[in-house]
Amino acid sequence: MRRLGILAFAMLLTLGAAGGAVAQAPIEGELALITPVSKFIHDAALKAFAEYAKEKWGVTLKVSAIPAGTPVAYGRIVEWKGKPEVDIFWGGESALFEKLTEQNLLQKVEISKEAWDSIPAAIGKPKPIPLKDKRGFWVGTALEPYGLVYHPKKIQRLGIPAPKEWDDLLHPKLKGEVAQCAPTRSSSSNATYEVILSMYGEEQGWAWLKKLAANTGHFTARSRDVPTVVAKGEYSAGFAVPSYMAFEEKLAGFDIKFVAPKNAFVTPEPMAILAGARNPRAARAFIEFLLTERGQRVFMERGLFPITPKYRVQGAPGSTAELAVEFTGGVRSYFDAEVSNVYDEGVAAKRSDDLKKKYRSDIEATWKKP
Repeated sequence: MRRLGILAFAMLLTLGAAGGAVAQAPIEGELALITPVSKFIHDAALKAFAEYAKEKWGVTLKVSAIPAGTPVAYGRIVEWKGKPEVDIFWGGESALFEKLTEQNLLQKVEISKEAWDSIPAAIGKPKPIPLKDKRGFWVGTALEPYGLVYHPKKIQRLGIPAPKEWDDLLHPKLKGEVAQCAPTRSSSSNATYEVILSMYGEEQGWAWLKKLAANTGHFTARSRDVPTVVAKGEYSAGFAVPSYMAFEEKLAGFDIKFVAPKNAFVTPEPMAILAGARNPRAARAFIEFLLTERGQRVFMERGLFPITPKYRVQGAPGSTAELAVEFTGGVRSYFDAEVSNVYDEGVAAKRSDDLKKKYRSDIEATWKKP
C-alpha cells in the first residue's frame, strides 16, 4: 500500500509539472480578431505571424478574423460586455478605442518596453495625432492616409482637372459621379467628416458635406467598396479612401489614382487586446511581431507606411513596395516631412454620436440619387 501511495504521489507531481508547463507556454494556440482592416492586410499579417509562431515556439497557431466596419465592430465589442468572441480589435479611429477604455472593455497591451518605445507619442501639426495610448490600452501598428481616389479616363472625359484637394470633389461636372461610404458605417468616412468640420467649422462644414452629398451618386455598404466602384469606372471619384485599399485595386490591374489632400487624416491603425480575451499571450506576441521589421514589411509591401521612424518603405525596382511608394506620391515614411493635421481626437470622441445623428437627419434622410 505504501508503495502504491508513493507511486500515486509521484504521478501527481508529474501531472502537476506537466500542467505547469502548459500554463507557462509562450502563447496560446489560437488568435482571433475583429477588424475593419481589409482581408488583403489582415490575412497577410495573421499568416506571417502564424509562420513566426511556428518558427519561434513550435506552436501551430489557429488564426481567424471577423471583418466588420469600425462602428459595427465597436458595437459588437460593447454587446459582448467583457466576454468577447475574439482577442483583438484592430483598426479605425482611436476615439472609439478611448470609449472602449472608459467602459473597461480593453486590457493594457503590456508589450516589451523596446517595442512600446519604438513608436513616437504622436505625429502631425497643429493637432498631434496620437500613435499610442498614454495609459497603454492601445497601440498603433501602421500609418495610412484617408484621401481621394479617381478614375483618370473618366475624369478626362468629363473635361475637368484631376482632383487634388477636397474642394475639387464639389465640381459641378462631378454631380452623380462621387462615391462615398456613410460615417455611420466607416471610420475613414467618419474621420474625414471630422477633418471637414475642423477645417470649416460646424456650420460651413455641414454645408460642404451636403454639397458633397449632392454630387454623390452612390453610398457604399463598406469603405472598401469605394475604391472598387471607382476602379471599375462606375464612378469618377471616391471620398475618404484608405490608401492601401486603393493600392489593392491598382495591384489588381485597374486604372486608379490616389491623392492625400492637405489635412488628410493619417490613422495609426490602432490595435487593442479586449478585456476577457481568451488568448492574451498570443495577442501580445502578435502586436510585438507587427512592430518588428518583419511585421512592418508585411504592411509596407501592401501600401501602408511604418509606424516607427527607423523603417522606410524600400524594395527592389518593380517590387510592390516601390509600386506603393510611386502610387502614394513618393512617400516612404510619414516621419520624413511634417504632417498637416486638424483632426482632434478629443473633439472627435465627444462629437462622434452627434455627427452620426446629424448625418442621418441632414444627409441620409434627404439624399436622392442625382
